[in-house]
Amino acid sequence: MAELLSLEQAVARLVHDGDTVALEGFTHLIPVAAGQEIIRQRRRRLTLVRMTPDIVYDQLIGAGCARKLIFSWGGNPGVGSLHRFRDAVQHDWPVPLEIEEHSHAGMANRYVAGASGLPFAVLRGYTGTDLPAQTATIKPITCPFTGEQLTAVPALNPDVSIVHAQRADREGNVQMWGITGVQKEAVLAAKRSLVTVEEIVDELEPRPGAVVLPGWVVTAVAEVPGGAKPSYAAGYYERDNAAYQAWDEVGRDREEFTKWLNELTGVKA
Repeated sequence: MAELLSLEQAVARLVHDGDTVALEGFTHLIPVAAGQEIIRQRRRRLTLVRMTPDIVYDQLIGAGCARKLIFSWGGNPGVGSLHRFRDAVQHDWPVPLEIEEHSHAGMANRYVAGASGLPFAVLRGYTGTDLPAQTATIKPITCPFTGEQLTAVPALNPDVSIVHAQRADREGNVQMWGITGVQKEAVLAAKRSLVTVEEIVDELEPRPGAVVLPGWVVTAVAEVPGGAKPSYAAGYYERDNAAYQAWDEVGRDREEFTKWLNELTGVKA
């Protein structure tokens, strides 16, 4: 059964320096509050994994938490670049950042392989792209039955996967609905997992199309109302588009970002 903890306790127990950490969520249910708690606890040398890193990864990278990013697309959705990400790659600020780039399909298949206990995934993707020449974890493989040339990518098994969901019960069973991306696969592939939720309830009411993660596959659950903001949580709140636009001004300037970081972490200027 998953343990019910505060967000501070959960991050302290589950996320360690040097870990490979996945914070997944596509368009909504992005675990922003958990990412910011990792920043507050000053974790370092993390390998961050995410199909679509957006502003919470910009914040983690700018705070110096990451040494490597494994991803398939990065940007401030609807706005533009991630400036802290760019600064780390181009100018090693605040620390150098190694990148490993895949396609969306490649990343999704890597999570599925990890969740399935397989060493790698096979797909038809990457043909006609230059990603195999740039990324060492993309390799050609020949089908033993047809002779077709395919592509293999290694499984993803994060040390800890973190996702956000709408509800959990007191036994740690998690319920989420809406666009769920690869959250389920990320949790199943991980050695440890943390799910932040909008609320903990006595009983999960059946809901059409909902994904339920049983408590026995989840390490810890933390009740964090608003934990996905400024992304949205279906049935709870809408996307805060103004916050994404405002981040562009904060993220593009080192001084403005440092002010934001000091405010988040309680450091007096």
